[in-house]
Amino acid sequence: MPTLFANSLKTTMLMAALVIAGGASAANDSPVGTWKTIDDATGKPKSIVRITDNGGVLEGKIEKLFRAPEETQNPTCDKCTGADKDQPIIGLTILKGLKKDGKEWNGGEITDPATGKVYKSKAELTEGGSKLQVRGYVGVPMFGRSQTWVREE
Repeated sequence: MPTLFANSLKTTMLMAALVIAGGASAANDSPVGTWKTIDDATGKPKSIVRITDNGGVLEGKIEKLFRAPEETQNPTCDKCTGADKDQPIIGLTILKGLKKDGKEWNGGEITDPATGKVYKSKAELTEGGSKLQVRGYVGVPMFGRSQTWVREE
């Protein structure tokens, strides 16, 4: 009888481990979560962005900035236009409107708070969901630049 109990316990533990692993894998199939943005020019961290899913549409909001001590620690988007003009960059929604399209998310826009410019955007998970390639472009993706964001969660 002890062997039957031990085998049953092993089976239950194995099933629980598979369920937990499956949940972790599913989480990496989506960009939803917290990301460290990396400056494509310097290779240094710039910010933390939280991406959320709003009815199948992704948006990303800046939660934290990595700034040198001599820089303004809570800057505003003075070069932005419209509703974002002069708003604090921390809390600013910079990524809007991305929708799942195969293995990519397309059809969105990304705002560069440094210039206030808004670009078309697309994103794709890489390295098993631990990185996100985010591309901002004008017209077609060929005319733009990419950043690699690193998953924080």
